[in-house]
Amino acid sequence: MRVNMRGIGSAAAALLTFFTSTWALAEDGVLGAPVPGQIGMPEPASTVAQDIDSFHTMLLWIIIPVSLFVLALLAIIVVRFNEKANPVPSKTTHNTFLEVAWTIIPVLILVIIAIPSFRLLTKELVIPKADITLKATGKQWYWTYEYPKDQAGGFSYDSNYKKQADLNDFEKQHQLYLLAVDNELVVPVHKTVAMTITADPTGVIHSFAVRELGIRVDAVPGRANQTWFNADKEGVYYGQCSKLCGKDHAFMPIAVRVVSQEKYDAWLQDAKKKFASNGNTAFASAQ
Repeated sequence: MRVNMRGIGSAAAALLTFFTSTWALAEDGVLGAPVPGQIGMPEPASTVAQDIDSFHTMLLWIIIPVSLFVLALLAIIVVRFNEKANPVPSKTTHNTFLEVAWTIIPVLILVIIAIPSFRLLTKELVIPKADITLKATGKQWYWTYEYPKDQAGGFSYDSNYKKQADLNDFEKQHQLYLLAVDNELVVPVHKTVAMTITADPTGVIHSFAVRELGIRVDAVPGRANQTWFNADKEGVYYGQCSKLCGKDHAFMPIAVRVVSQEKYDAWLQDAKKKFASNGNTAFASAQ
């Protein structure tokens, strides 16, 4: 048997290129963007996102054997209990062991799933003491971010997607069209960020979702929902409105830039000056 070494070498080179391009993307500080040819979950950037990935993996290991078992039962039934193999059908109506087994085993599986599920839900919904409290308002079709008066001096700004003509070379290189925005949400690394999520009272329902930070919360007009995250890696993490909110649903991405505390403090000083003339009233944090 001949082995096509040239083909193997090309495949290895392609695989190496794929992984090095993925690593290069991470080294460039863009951890939350999809990569062409990516397989599997994106790299988590918070403990909640890590727990979501772990829970998903656990479910996968439960679902696979259950699915294979059901498939095997169906195959046995098709082969052994068809009309040709069994011209005289069985008249068995009850089997105590089977009835107890197919009741208890699914209950035990659901209990195994429920315990970590409730633990994860509790972690997502119980907001710890926040270092920073921010507000995101979904509008048609962009986001408005507000920094509280008692923590950041009080300012707000709109975040719109960048048109293709406005993308810089880095954004074009990494195919960030419909992900890159003109004004990112900036937060410091290793800080607990609590977010109040709502939507414009005259608008529609949106959803604030950033997969790598483990957050997805509906933005409902007239209602304030809350979520939180604590990013453990610097970088830019991208999300999108995950509700079908109207004709420009695809044009309201979310970009969260996680930086060091020093860079965050410097950005705050610049942002106060840059957005001072917006005329928006930033909310006061309840913390």
